[in-house]
Amino acid sequence: MEGRLRQSKSKAAAAAAAADEKASDAVSVPVYLTNAFFFTVFFSVVYFLLLRWREKIRNSTPLHVVSLSDIGAIVTFVASFIYLVGFFGIGFVQSIIIPRAPIDEDDEEEFDRLMVKEDSPKLPCAAAAPAPKSDDDILKIAKKTEVSADDEEIIKSVVEGKIPSYALESKLGDCHRAAAIRREALQRITGKSLEGLPLEGLDYESILGQCCEMPVGYVQIPVGIAGPLLLDDCEYSVPMATTEGCLVASTNRGCKAIYASGGATSSLYRDAMTRAPVVRFCSSKRAAQLKLFLEDPLNFETLSLVFNSSSRFGRLQSIKCAVAGKNLYIRFSCSTGDAMGMNMVSKGVQNTLDFLTNQFPDMDVMGISGNYCSDKKPAAVNWIEGRGKSVVCEAVIQGDIVNKVLKTDVASLVELNMLKNLTGSAVAGALGGFNAHASNIVSAIYIATGQDPAQNIESSHCITMMEAVNDGKDLHVSVTMPCIEVGTVGGGTQLASQSACLNLLGVKGANKEAPGSNARLLATIVAGSVLAGELSLMSAITAGQLVKSHMKYNRSNKDVVNIKS
Repeated sequence: MEGRLRQSKSKAAAAAAAADEKASDAVSVPVYLTNAFFFTVFFSVVYFLLLRWREKIRNSTPLHVVSLSDIGAIVTFVASFIYLVGFFGIGFVQSIIIPRAPIDEDDEEEFDRLMVKEDSPKLPCAAAAPAPKSDDDILKIAKKTEVSADDEEIIKSVVEGKIPSYALESKLGDCHRAAAIRREALQRITGKSLEGLPLEGLDYESILGQCCEMPVGYVQIPVGIAGPLLLDDCEYSVPMATTEGCLVASTNRGCKAIYASGGATSSLYRDAMTRAPVVRFCSSKRAAQLKLFLEDPLNFETLSLVFNSSSRFGRLQSIKCAVAGKNLYIRFSCSTGDAMGMNMVSKGVQNTLDFLTNQFPDMDVMGISGNYCSDKKPAAVNWIEGRGKSVVCEAVIQGDIVNKVLKTDVASLVELNMLKNLTGSAVAGALGGFNAHASNIVSAIYIATGQDPAQNIESSHCITMMEAVNDGKDLHVSVTMPCIEVGTVGGGTQLASQSACLNLLGVKGANKEAPGSNARLLATIVAGSVLAGELSLMSAITAGQLVKSHMKYNRSNKDVVNIKS
């Protein structure tokens, strides 16, 4: 029986080798020279014959009457045609007539190894070579996790570099299994344990291709609830994902003070995501000419039609340009429905650039983003012009509520706000940071609701204002936030946990009746929560409660020496 199996394997290998043979294997000269020669001959002969036949038709000469030159041309045509068909078509014909023998698994693994050998880096980027590990160390790590025999073979292949880690999902067709195998392989390669990093409980299919690549688990971040936040006559329980003690409690206290004073009101006065490509010309004059063309109101309708054709919801609102020598930075602003909108506006910009290339053929597109947008970076253009949703939120806190709930007084809050948030920030040269801790609340809500945490940078631009009203008895407090970048569809908003938090706020998914209203509502909730957080922290500072509360609630009492590593 074993002899027959060996014999069948040898026959399959021979068949595979025969199928891999090509007509080019018999050519002694370089293949590209031979191909070039026969291509030239073939098309030259075809051209010659067409000319001869046209001449015969004009002279009423029968086509079957041929001269020696015609015969030579026909023979050459047939010979070159046979060569080209044999060279390029024989492999295709063989694949139909003679089915290719199945490749043995060992051969397939060897093929994969050879294919990824040159592409796979020997070490992670910017990482030093790991210290050599003994067999005992590897066995200790391997014993910590029980794996099946099939998975063990794949893990070894990943460790040895035969299978790239990033290809596990496509190779296995099971995202959870791929994450488990990658995790075990990583432990063996590094010699470090990932015990404590959860693996079970996450739908790895939902993050494939949109949220995270090469996952090995997920990080647990507790979610607390602040509220109810009474905003625009509606109550909201605000989810906040954070590991900072006192943050949720402090925001909750601010919500309580706002609720007891009749609630807060908000106004969204701008809604536009931006993208700013950079283009270059041969002269500054040409760059200025394009600037004038783009900012001419007569051209805006045409540009809008081109831009808007890329999306059902993306609508161009304005174009502003900045010249820097021969370079032109074009800042497109557009509404994006319930999506945060970066991809949407990028598609519209690409359409417009293609259109402009026809109008200005000497324009070179250097990059789809030239940082004049400006995304995930502190920039004055965002602080002044806004990006995403621009919201102002205000409330009047009654004097007795300031005393009973916030444990301070109106005059102290007004004075501290002027010295800290306004003057102190100016002394520090702050850019959009005229607040106490807006970033804390923005980050916590962003993580809980599946927003891009990196956009916390510009989304936390905020100026907090406090003023005594009603003859100094009550406190008027407001936050102005010009760059709240949020969406309720796309990205991390589709994950189960984040989707649940959005559902809690009543803004899950897209609003079909009024597109964009869910994202706008989420932006106002963020601003209202920041208002509550600012009110509470400023009160804690004036009352001398900040250090005491953090020492009580934000310090661990565990003996870190006895915690297992």
